[in-house]
Amino acid sequence: MEFNTIIIGAGPIGLTCGIEATKRNLSYIIIDKGCIVNSVFNYPVNMTFFSTSDRLEIGGVPFVSHGDKPTRREALEYYRRVADAWKLKINTYEKVLSIEKKENQFIITTSKSDYKSENVIISTGFFDYPNLLNVPGEDLPKVYHYFKEAHPFAYKKVAVIGAGNSAVDVALETFRRGAEVTMIIREEKLKDSVKYWVKPDIENRIKEGSIKAFFNSVVTEIKEEEIIIKTPEGIKTLENDFVLAMTGYHPDYDFLSKAGIKFSSDENKIPVFNQETFQTNVEGLFLAGVVCGGMETNKWFIENSRDHAEKIFSYITQNKNL
Repeated sequence: MEFNTIIIGAGPIGLTCGIEATKRNLSYIIIDKGCIVNSVFNYPVNMTFFSTSDRLEIGGVPFVSHGDKPTRREALEYYRRVADAWKLKINTYEKVLSIEKKENQFIITTSKSDYKSENVIISTGFFDYPNLLNVPGEDLPKVYHYFKEAHPFAYKKVAVIGAGNSAVDVALETFRRGAEVTMIIREEKLKDSVKYWVKPDIENRIKEGSIKAFFNSVVTEIKEEEIIIKTPEGIKTLENDFVLAMTGYHPDYDFLSKAGIKFSSDENKIPVFNQETFQTNVEGLFLAGVVCGGMETNKWFIENSRDHAEKIFSYITQNKNL
């Protein structure tokens, strides 16, 4: 099967790429190892977006939500509606195993088939690859790097690791379900990016002591019934039932490297790409969406990367006189 463009990742930006290909009558297929907008599906069940619905719209399809900010459920319904409206060609539950360039064509091998394509767009996000603590005991069943809902942790001693929105949301939700919550925060304070309507709530809970917080602290070991943390006051051992490590995520660097993509030499490991065309150091291989940020996972969001697709396909059509 041969296409003008293979799009890897069926998230909102991957769908936007499919829309741009459709507008230009270019042959394409979107391939995702999970379901459509798989990352959104894996968000916490009761999550509300930071952005308003109009900033999440793609393809000119209106997104009307019941509240000021849409919920996860509303977003799933909306992006299905977008896929239907544009009749997007999407192969779900098909994992891309490799991308190999031979002369002026790419060979894409997946778990189900082989494809040939003149161009490849990687829009895979980062949600599948958590930043690990790399401490003894992290592989225990009590440790979670993803959070779905708070009910299972009711009345238990829960340690929440992190200082961003995810950690704050998890701490508040589990606290309200009756958990005894302790936050372990590497920094000296919560991140400035914490949602403005949530920050006073968590700060007040910490101030009154209903949620304990250890700042400038890290977990050094996790055991069956306790955790050991290093604090400015010394080593402390805390009774513990569950650890919710909301420490962020990173792109699949192994997959990107094998495709030939280079990265910046600093700790952010930002992929090398043209800021105007989003073409990487490999001709014909493009990046779109949050994957462009490398370890800076708070740089690109749906609302500020919706134009990536248009820039990519403008370059593809102009460069190849299509």
